[in-house]
Amino acid sequence: MTTTTTTTSPPSQHQHPLPSPNNSKQIKPSSKPVDTNSVTLRLQKELMSLMMNGGDLGVSAFPENENIFSWIGTIQGGKGTPYEDLSYKLSLRFPLDYPFKAPSVKFDTMCFHPNVDQYGNICLDILQDKWSSAYDCRTILISIQSLLGEPNNESPLNSYAASLWNNQEGGESLIFLPLVEEASLYPFLDVAVQTTRKLFGSNLWMKSNLKADVAAHMNVDRCPYTSK
Repeated sequence: MTTTTTTTSPPSQHQHPLPSPNNSKQIKPSSKPVDTNSVTLRLQKELMSLMMNGGDLGVSAFPENENIFSWIGTIQGGKGTPYEDLSYKLSLRFPLDYPFKAPSVKFDTMCFHPNVDQYGNICLDILQDKWSSAYDCRTILISIQSLLGEPNNESPLNSYAASLWNNQEGGESLIFLPLVEEASLYPFLDVAVQTTRKLFGSNLWMKSNLKADVAAHMNVDRCPYTSK
């Protein structure tokens, strides 16, 4: 008697091996899409508020090329500071998860200041670890405007400017003010060199390596919010 053996194929669900435990741990659920509509509405609201009230405070901003996430801001230097009667342009880039994350803000106009470097980066705590979702564009611009007249010389981005600021009463304000006024007209480092030579003539500042000395001063970055 012949016995016929029937081979049964395993269920199709077993034809493909299941992910190993290690692989399954690497699978992450997809992140929730960002609600850009709510961010857009928030920025539109801030824009209207700034247009109605910002001018009296010496600050303003408006979207660049109709892009609500990219603004060009303007601040006027405060009265009684070396920046009085000067106007500065800034760029503001808002992230998609604003206001839970701070915008990126930089000076577009060259600014000679202890807390601003030659690239326009700003050392300001509310743009970093002190940021709050309760802040808005007007808060940022007013804070930067205040920073112009009240720098934090403990965390300078431009230590040359910080040293001059600290010694203004010793006569070095003769250097600081011209640097502030001319910074938007010339390359940042050349302003420091040209103005210093003009004011001090042929004395010890008239050495050939003055530019290197000034550069060494400016490159000392002690701001905790910038990487070296």
